[in-house]
Amino acid sequence: GIVGVFGYGGGIVGRYADVPEQFPGVEHFHTVRVAQPSSKYYSTENLRKLMDLWEKHGSGMTNFHGSTGVIILLGTRTENLEPFFWDLTHDMGQDLGGSGSNLRTPANCIGQS
Repeated sequence: GIVGVFGYGGGIVGRYADVPEQFPGVEHFHTVRVAQPSSKYYSTENLRKLMDLWEKHGSGMTNFHGSTGVIILLGTRTENLEPFFWDLTHDMGQDLGGSGSNLRTPANCIGQS
């Protein structure tokens, strides 16, 4: 891809405006896919942390859809990708989603219900 985080082949969908001088607010508007936590179980605490992190590094806009369990985070600049990825993996213990043909939607059991 045209943008990404070091060592990953997926998880980031790069988008740049063709006429950035006309649309400077979306000159860079990359999409980030975040893999779901264990067993696709999103706690309120987890969602709040993720949204706080996205407001820090991105636009704060999201798109929840599909059956894969990934969360789509819309709109960030290239220079925010690595800091977001670091915080996501080190502070939250989550990972990027959509890792190309290598791995798809890892889901595992969170234990007895």
